[in-house]
Amino acid sequence: MEANTAIGHGNWAILVLAVLLAGTACKKPPPPGGGRAGAAFAVQVIAVQAKRQPVSETLSLVGNIVANEIVEIRAETEGVIEQINFSEGQRVEKATLLLKLDETKFAASLAQAEANYKLAQANFERAKQLYRDKLISEQDYDQTASSFAVGEATIQLTRRQLRDARVYAPFSGITGARQISPGQVVSRNTILTWLVDLDIVKVEVKVPEKFLGQVRVGQQLEFKVAAFPSDQFRGEVYFISPQLDESTRTALVKARIENPGARLKAGMFASLDLTLRLKDDALVIPEPALVNNGDNVMVFAIDAQTNAIVRPIKVGMRLAGKAEVLSGLNVGELIVVEGVQKVRPGAPVRLAPAEAAAPYL
Repeated sequence: MEANTAIGHGNWAILVLAVLLAGTACKKPPPPGGGRAGAAFAVQVIAVQAKRQPVSETLSLVGNIVANEIVEIRAETEGVIEQINFSEGQRVEKATLLLKLDETKFAASLAQAEANYKLAQANFERAKQLYRDKLISEQDYDQTASSFAVGEATIQLTRRQLRDARVYAPFSGITGARQISPGQVVSRNTILTWLVDLDIVKVEVKVPEKFLGQVRVGQQLEFKVAAFPSDQFRGEVYFISPQLDESTRTALVKARIENPGARLKAGMFASLDLTLRLKDDALVIPEPALVNNGDNVMVFAIDAQTNAIVRPIKVGMRLAGKAEVLSGLNVGELIVVEGVQKVRPGAPVRLAPAEAAAPYL
């Protein structure tokens, strides 16, 4: 009895094992994702619609701000400074007397020249009468006439020297730092001050050769300066150099800007954007949507079944964070902008909530 009982228990164990194996073999494996065949493979992506909007292509450059007019103020003659009539940084109008040299020696020279001129004039008048009466030779007459002409030129020269003892503003502007003091002896090479016209300033920038065809006189440009980072300034191109710098292959371009209050100073750096092209109605998508494959560019569009479809496109202008699409897409199509690396052609995708796309709109 004990032996049979043992065999019975062994057969029972084998039977249970066989049933379990048979049940396992007959059961079909569950589909990936616990019964939802496509759900487990759907990659969550952020997508936005391709839309039309105005766009402009700009060229970012660094330029220099220069004054409309700037000049070093120097005396045209040597002398001692007697009077200074301006303050540093003062606004002066054209023809304002800025300073005066000691006029004593110039006045004395003029008085001497005038006396010599009167004598020469009297001698010349007598010589004319004597020559008509044939009482002097032609040579004597010519010498008298020459002395009269020299006297006349001398008096004009000394009058000019007297005027040169006074220095006037050649145009309206703001005076610079004063380089001299009363009583100082100055020469023609001495810089007295500077005069700067900042009512209008100019921006000078060197534009690369390949962009020159898109730059024209009258074109608007915008720029910023470090001193006023929150302000945008706008000027108008008025000059394009007729020749290029051979070493850099760039052309000098200048623009004028109104400068009320003289906020912009000569010598400032200008970070400027030069508008090259402007389109009122361009098809635009976010730049992260672009997939580059050699010389070809494509995007992943999403069809009605939320599957990713490869769309080869032709790109136009590249903008800040956006790109113009010339062909290959239609307005309103959903384009994957985030999750592009995980998407495969024809694969299902799952759209992220609408608020996730806000940074790309």
